[in-house]
Amino acid sequence: MLGPPKEIEGVLLVDKPTDHTSHDVVARLRGKLRMKRVGHAGTLDPMATGLLVILVGKATRLSQYLTNLDKEYEGTIELGETTNTQDAEGEVLVTRPVPLLTEDDLRAALKGFLGDQYQTPPMYSAIKIDGVPLYKLARKGEEVEREPRFIRLSSWDVTGFALPRFDFRMQCSKGTYVRTLAHDLGEKLGCGAHLAALRRTATGTFHLAQALTMEQIEALTIPEIEKHFIPAHLAAPSHFV
Repeated sequence: MLGPPKEIEGVLLVDKPTDHTSHDVVARLRGKLRMKRVGHAGTLDPMATGLLVILVGKATRLSQYLTNLDKEYEGTIELGETTNTQDAEGEVLVTRPVPLLTEDDLRAALKGFLGDQYQTPPMYSAIKIDGVPLYKLARKGEEVEREPRFIRLSSWDVTGFALPRFDFRMQCSKGTYVRTLAHDLGEKLGCGAHLAALRRTATGTFHLAQALTMEQIEALTIPEIEKHFIPAHLAAPSHFV
């Protein structure tokens, strides 16, 4: 007598599109793979694109370990405009003139953010206080005290310079709000700023080049998708498996 079908498991790397929340990606994969046990290891804001580490089946046990891995990002910051969400999806609150900065001036300003620090999460975030996500309070115009969180910024480099915008590459610890760093940089420069674009390029040793797009996944059968899974024992140290 045949037993129940074996549950598939592993780590799948996905290139999240900009019109999806991280949960949207998980929901689509649950439908595609016909299973409920699907999660991810590190949320991306809806506006952001790039690497989303998806955990399938028993690999969901790796969530805590994989979420703790350092992240790498590429993005664009626009100087001169402050928004209520600290990114391009929010409404502009203040517009200020951008100073005549050189690329070296900007690099020096970014260098000042490197290292260990505490960051206050933005109001427009999914962090819950008394069971209520902060963004729901923010939409009502409410602001509450948030506990600063420890982060580490290992690198922050300019990769393109054309004021009022510049492109950057960054390596940081888990839980870092890149849009808050953009906002804080704008305050430091005295002109305000917001995050205009963000793309996650790596999580630990997982890289975006290994990821499938949602369109590619939709075009594959379940056995074909399984061929792209990273086995759990290769995704984390043995004591996590």
